[in-house]
Amino acid sequence: MPVDAADSPGAVSDRVGARAPLVFALIVLLGFGLLYSLVGTGLGRMLFPMQAGGSVIERDGMAVGSALIAQPFTDARYFQPRPSAAGYDARAASGSNLARSNPALAERIAGARAAVALRDGVAEADVVPDLLTQSGGGLDPHLSPAGARQQIARVARARGLREDEVLALVEAHTETEQFGVFGAARVNVLHLNLALDARSR
Repeated sequence: MPVDAADSPGAVSDRVGARAPLVFALIVLLGFGLLYSLVGTGLGRMLFPMQAGGSVIERDGMAVGSALIAQPFTDARYFQPRPSAAGYDARAASGSNLARSNPALAERIAGARAAVALRDGVAEADVVPDLLTQSGGGLDPHLSPAGARQQIARVARARGLREDEVLALVEAHTETEQFGVFGAARVNVLHLNLALDARSR
């Protein structure tokens, strides 16, 4: 009886050989491309709900910002964050990419130094460096404790508070090094400004 070419041992072997990589590709696609992502996202939302949602801070039922992203404050009653090369736009995170040797950088810092000194009522030589420099991503929500302390007199005067009251808020919102080792002491500007609003009510 003649053997059909489609049922020959070679053809069967070819079909089995082609099926294995297709099944493997499907498992990888569904397992790692879909299931892994869903499980990771689900665990993140379950274990760290605030962080997974962007660390959005709400007051009176309204979103006022994210604890992870700097935003501009222009009113003298508020502490100001570091300058942002991204214009505080989370969709355009970036640094200025200006080299230290670039005259445009020196010119920008000189202009910022004069403006910040005038705003906070200090000598230009005493302006804290991180109030002049932009972070690498342009969205750093933190300020050094020294940068916050420089602004205390202005904020206290604008709010009609004593300087020691504002200083106490700065100290209460100063975060220490992570695990006492990593990073540096820092102040989250949004948290501090929200505490000021609550104190002034």
